[in-house]
Formats: sequence, structure tokens, C-alpha cells
Amino acid sequence: MKKVFTAIVLTLSLFAAFGCKEKGANDFIGIQLYSVRSNLNPLDEGLAKVAGAGYSFVEMANYNNEAGLFYGLAPADFKALCESKGLQVLCSHTGGPNPDCTPMEDCVEWWRRAIEHHAAAGCIAIVAPSMAADSLQTLSRYCELYNKVGEMCGEAGLKFGYHNHDNEFKRKYTQEDGSEITWYDFLLANTDPDKVFFELDLYWATVGGVNPVDLFKANPGRFYMWHVKDFLEVGDPATTVVNFPEIYKYASLAGMKYQIVEQEAFTEGLDPFESIARSADYVKTLRPE
Repeated sequence: MKKVFTAIVLTLSLFAAFGCKEKGANDFIGIQLYSVRSNLNPLDEGLAKVAGAGYSFVEMANYNNEAGLFYGLAPADFKALCESKGLQVLCSHTGGPNPDCTPMEDCVEWWRRAIEHHAAAGCIAIVAPSMAADSLQTLSRYCELYNKVGEMCGEAGLKFGYHNHDNEFKRKYTQEDGSEITWYDFLLANTDPDKVFFELDLYWATVGGVNPVDLFKANPGRFYMWHVKDFLEVGDPATTVVNFPEIYKYASLAGMKYQIVEQEAFTEGLDPFESIARSADYVKTLRPE
């Protein structure tokens, strides 16, 4: 445990060292590696290209709980490979078992292993990327589990968060008093702010019919990370659906500390790494307020 704590402290120190050196600069940008998925092969070359595209840290999307591996590597080896390319390891999208069909104690054990592996990889956070909530009862079980996982992460020096798609804003559930509540609002209301943060995907929230600024005003400080996404290249005026300049005016109110670019696809004919470089270049022109 002492080694894990030391590793976390060193990682946080590295983040401070790699942070913005110039007042007002916005050059500490990360990427969700799902964006380039198959293009990461071979991993050594792929990570070098990610760094060359202008990114400072990564969020993983390829965790194997049973084997304890990230992209086929042991946690410490993956961390070392990233750092050799000038990339820090920030966090990982990690799903975990469904508490509606898996005993809670088994869910907790799965997450215990996950926390151990992510700490060894130098992560500061774990993010659940989605859930299968077909009923309010299932959603309630997830909230119970996420509060427990968030508590466990806190004890290990990590944070725990949830990432949305558009369904969380479109789907509504009927509560016992007959009132309706959206999936996302239920999560916000039934997870402990000290244990669970939200990684708001700006694109999916917008597609879901929600103005991210309204979420920030109603739930200040809960959106520790953002997925800065516009489906294709971020900020391309030909395809954009997200009002990034307006949203960035409320970064402090939101509680945003980390910006993570994610792309679902690339403009036809454009090299994937050139595409993510364009996204990074645009995000660096934005100024969180």
C-alpha cells in the first residue's frame, strides 16, 4: 500500500510539472485512446503519434480486469511506455459488472482489483463509461455500487466518475411519488458528490437535448472532467454541434480540471492522427473561465 501511495504522489507531482506554464495557456490536453483504437497498433508507434499530435496525457479504454492488463501490458509497463513518449496516464474507462445480475459482493471484488491495477498504472481516476439501466431499480443499485466504488477509490487515493452518452438525458423514469426524472438527474441526485464525479461528454449531452451550461448551474463543481467532443474533429465549423466557446466560460463553475478529447470518427480521407491533431489545436485556442 505504501508503494501504491508513493506512486500516486509522484504521478500527481508529474501532472503539476506538466501543467500550463503560461498564464491563460490551455496546452494540457488529453485524449481518450478509443479515438484512435486500431490505429494504435503497434502500440509503441501509436502512442508516439498521439504525443506528436499535441496531447499531454491519455485516458485508456482497454482494461482487462481478469489479467490486470492495459493494452496487453502490465500496469507499470504501460505507464512506463506512455511516459517514454512524453504522455502521462490520467484515467481509464472501465465498466465493471452489472449489479442487477451480479451479487454486490462480487461487483465490489471486481472493482477492488480494478482499483489496484489502476493505481499501479499511475491513474488518478477511474471512469465508468456507461451502464445498462433498464429500470429505476437497476439505476438505484448502480448508484449504491458507485458510491461504494467511489469510497474505495478515495481510500486508495483515486477518484471515481461516470461518463454519459445521450440516453441518460432522453430516458425518464417514474418515481414512487409519480414524478418523472431523467436517468442523468437521478444519478446526480443519488450519488455522493464526495465520492462520485461526472465526466461530462459535451457532444452526447448536446445531442441528448441538454445545454451543458444548465447542468453546471444546477450542479456546480460536479464535472471534474470533460469529454471535449464533436463526433469528428473538434470545432470544425462544417460539422460542429457544440458551442464550445460558450461552454468554456463556465469551466470553473462546472469544476472542470481535465479536458479529454474524444472522436467517434474521422473526416473521410484524413489521417486519424492528423485528425486528432486538428482537434487538439482547436481545444488549445479555448480558454476555460
